Amino acid sequence: MSVASSVLVPYASYLRVYEPLAAFPEPERTHWARYARRPRTPGAQEELRRSLADLLSTPPVPVPVHESGEAFVAHLDGVVVICPWRTRLRGWLALQELPGQFPDPVLDAMVPPVVRAQVTSDYERWLSGNPDARPWIRTAIWQVPLRWFALFGDEDRQYEPGEPGGAEAGRAPVLRYRTTMAQARRRLARALRALRESIDEGPMTEGLVEVGRWLEEFHPRALVELDFGGLVHAVTEEWLAEDRSAAQMAEGIAALRAGDGEAAGAAYGRLAERWRAVGDLRFAN
Repeated sequence: MSVASSVLVPYASYLRVYEPLAAFPEPERTHWARYARRPRTPGAQEELRRSLADLLSTPPVPVPVHESGEAFVAHLDGVVVICPWRTRLRGWLALQELPGQFPDPVLDAMVPPVVRAQVTSDYERWLSGNPDARPWIRTAIWQVPLRWFALFGDEDRQYEPGEPGGAEAGRAPVLRYRTTMAQARRRLARALRALRESIDEGPMTEGLVEVGRWLEEFHPRALVELDFGGLVHAVTEEWLAEDRSAAQMAEGIAALRAGDGEAAGAAYGRLAERWRAVGDLRFAN
């Protein structure tokens, strides 16, 4: 599995929640209603390009000075649903995770300590006035966290092959899952029940609990989306076309519910190995 790409965006996947306009207070509701009527709204690639442009400045701007007024727009049963970018909030949250991912000298070169200190101060001051703030988008680098697949079924899968020429000359492939909030919560609850009745508490259980708490923050008629995002540039189109990760997760959960721990372990093992191979590409040259 090897792909060379000149694409400028990171190899990241996204878990997004799109809420109906009724979920937003005024005047934000009116803003999003007008926004959704635009003939064209920016996509994920444009959001990433703007963020990368800020990081290339001197000194780097890891977190925008102002919050974005942009969003992703979709439709659920004919109803407009909105997923605000909230780039500034997500930048703050991402910066908090950096110290555990890079050695101090590398981190200091990427984002100087004085910049990080100022950004942290800005976030703490903002958070004091917005204690209930949460992002509509979660991001994972070089992977799709396996717990995310528990929210979806194979019937939610949407795959669009790329056009000839790939990322440089044509349209890149798209692989995503979309389901209703109600269905995502039901699947998550079933997965948690199966895990707790079959095995001890562990990382998967803890991860599902944490995702469940996040989902509870949103409107019950929201849309939940798992987008493979930039990962489509890290693997082959054959890999994408064959991928049935949500089905494999569902197979493992069903085996647990049936009391077949061996079959559950085998299904999960195949899924974990498939994604371990993708994660290992991070260290390839």
